[in-house]
Amino acid sequence: MLATLLPDASLANAADAPVDQPARPTEPPRTISAVVIEGGALRARRVFDPPEAGIAAFLDGTQQSRTVYCTEDGVPIVHGTVAAVVRERRNSRLYTWRHSVAHRLYAPRSRISSSLWQRLGETGIEVRDTTEGGEEHAAGGHPFALREAAVHGVQEDRERAESELAVEWCEREDRPLLVDGSMSGTDRVAAAPGVVGVIKSHHTLYAEGEALSRVLGLRRGERSSVFRITSQKRTTVASWYLRVRDRRGIDPMWGLVRLEVSHPERVDEHEIGARADLVSRWVLAETSPIALPDPRWDTLVYGVRDCEEFLRAIV
Repeated sequence: MLATLLPDASLANAADAPVDQPARPTEPPRTISAVVIEGGALRARRVFDPPEAGIAAFLDGTQQSRTVYCTEDGVPIVHGTVAAVVRERRNSRLYTWRHSVAHRLYAPRSRISSSLWQRLGETGIEVRDTTEGGEEHAAGGHPFALREAAVHGVQEDRERAESELAVEWCEREDRPLLVDGSMSGTDRVAAAPGVVGVIKSHHTLYAEGEALSRVLGLRRGERSSVFRITSQKRTTVASWYLRVRDRRGIDPMWGLVRLEVSHPERVDEHEIGARADLVSRWVLAETSPIALPDPRWDTLVYGVRDCEEFLRAIV
């Protein structure tokens, strides 16, 4: 469509690599303390009861970005695709409950001509203005900064698609939903008692000193005490670490996940501990079958891998 609208333009090769490879965090890895709400200090706790398949559905999303056109002064126009899916378990098999797919163009409106912006709108695809965040101004309009702003816009749309499906699930269902990643970005989801967030990356560790040693020293089937995570931009949640596989002297992050659930209105140490044990048993049950051949199989639950396979097939 762009080739028709812009016959004199030099369009990008369709075989070019996507530009939305995961960016390295701009901040260095850090450890911060958190308020423990189960006991007086963070320690290792054994989950004694056997794993239990209690998760009813899984949610995950994906994104793809590709530069399809650049102006003469290096301003990129990026095509982005975002998709999300909830896969529901029925009779030990996974089926699609809901899914969504959206395609958009991302461009800085203030950096291109009004005629070009109008012609982009004539493609019939929604055009997202990437100048609203102001990131390109901070970098002086560097083409890489403009492209990164577009990729961030795609990422925000993917997170929005995931949140919309999660909210719809919470409004229609009260059965447990496992979300790949943090659940604290949306108030409705963060407050839902049946939603479980599973975080596989640990750029920020919520423990310091001796508490950190206890987290990294967790054995398979052990979890940390429950603590509170608060943020100015996100809803407060209850969280804890769980070792889902035996690391056997490998990387201390091997098989380590952090779980999130809604924060109780009234903190009862025994109730929050019992809830953490139950949810940990649910997650431990989802480590079988192993999510091979994915290289993240040590922390990736099979239901999320199934979501990824579905999304890969439709995007």
